[in-house]
Amino acid sequence: MATGSRRWTEQEFAGLDLGDGRLDKRAKILMERLSANPTASIPMACESWSETCAAYRFLANPDVEWEDIMAPHWEQTQKRMNAYPVVLCLQDTTELDFNGQEATGLGPLNYEARRGMYVHPTYAVTPDREPLGVLDAWMWAREERDKDGVRHGRKESTRWIEGYERVAEMAAEMPATRLVYVADREADLLAMMARAQVLGTPADWLVRAKHNRCLPDGDGEKLWAYTSAGAALGEITFTMPGRDDQKARKVRQQLWAREVSIANGKAGTVSATCIVAREIDAPKGVKPVEWRLLTNRPALALDDAIELIDWYRARWEIEIYFNVLKNGCKVEALQLSAIDRIERALALFMIVAWRVAYLMRLGRTCPDLDAALFFDPDEIRGAYLLSKKPQPTEPPRLNEVLRLIAQLGGFLGRKSDGEPGVKTIWQGLQRVMDVATALQSMREGHG
Repeated sequence: MATGSRRWTEQEFAGLDLGDGRLDKRAKILMERLSANPTASIPMACESWSETCAAYRFLANPDVEWEDIMAPHWEQTQKRMNAYPVVLCLQDTTELDFNGQEATGLGPLNYEARRGMYVHPTYAVTPDREPLGVLDAWMWAREERDKDGVRHGRKESTRWIEGYERVAEMAAEMPATRLVYVADREADLLAMMARAQVLGTPADWLVRAKHNRCLPDGDGEKLWAYTSAGAALGEITFTMPGRDDQKARKVRQQLWAREVSIANGKAGTVSATCIVAREIDAPKGVKPVEWRLLTNRPALALDDAIELIDWYRARWEIEIYFNVLKNGCKVEALQLSAIDRIERALALFMIVAWRVAYLMRLGRTCPDLDAALFFDPDEIRGAYLLSKKPQPTEPPRLNEVLRLIAQLGGFLGRKSDGEPGVKTIWQGLQRVMDVATALQSMREGHG
């Protein structure tokens, strides 16, 4: 019987074509092993020394392009997107620090002495924050500075413009689904907004403003002051999730929105809507949360502005995804000798990271789904055995099994704890998969 890891791997890798059936098979096996043990190193995830050697040969094969490994997942992601009227296409860049490792092709990070690379994915989620998958990605290492301190090579800001262009291409292929490009302050680029305008804005865009620009006809008036002048549209209240050393707390913001024209040099102007969301009554000693957003979407009423704020808040899902990739899958600990080998491994781990985030979110939004849709019988049995709880006679629900898995990863499961996060899920998954493998081996040994 196929394991849960094998079942979803076969679905996600349907149509995989690396030019050789043996390479396709090896990629699927490696994906099964990594998804079953997301926190393990490659040697620990593999089931034998010969399988480990085969995995390293695969990652070293110059005929395998990392884009070809991810291509089936990109296709499956787009299929999932077709089921929704609105999909948010989140973009961001994260750095991977391989400092101390002797891998050729790596470059400097924020300091010349730090060595690593950058990953810039487009991550598709629903407005309800269900992760649908990775749509596109760029990977690169920075060039070294020359003797004059100049860094040559392609400008990294072009990733944001190309990212929008790729989303716009998909929008033309998906007329029944509205695609919304969502990004943080690094994407506050007039070149991106102007490009969208030239293309006819086939996909919406929503970015957090970084620059308080002067308005072209405002006698020096600045964008943010102009937007927040006058009466507010109304208020929004939401819970800001806990992060780092900050506890979760309620946030109450006043909202303003105005249509603006932004000067774009000789190219004329870019039309946009600016939204200012300013926290009121923040706790003493806490910096108030204030966001300034730019978008092509109109926001004539309070509900329009609230929807756009909710879409921007969903951007946090890509931070969760990066957390899984770096701390759950431990990709910065990869012991590979060259950047092209790291890229092939990252292509696999990027899909694994999505899978972990997907399970967490689905356990919250669709808790009553049959757990057997996502886990095979041995994995479900393993979760109950390790938890020392009797397995119910009725098919267990997804949320029930996920909570058991998370408790094995350190989730306490008290009423005040809410739902488990990705960290306890990826830690618990490894324990459950180990037991599932043992149960299958015992059964085969008696067969």
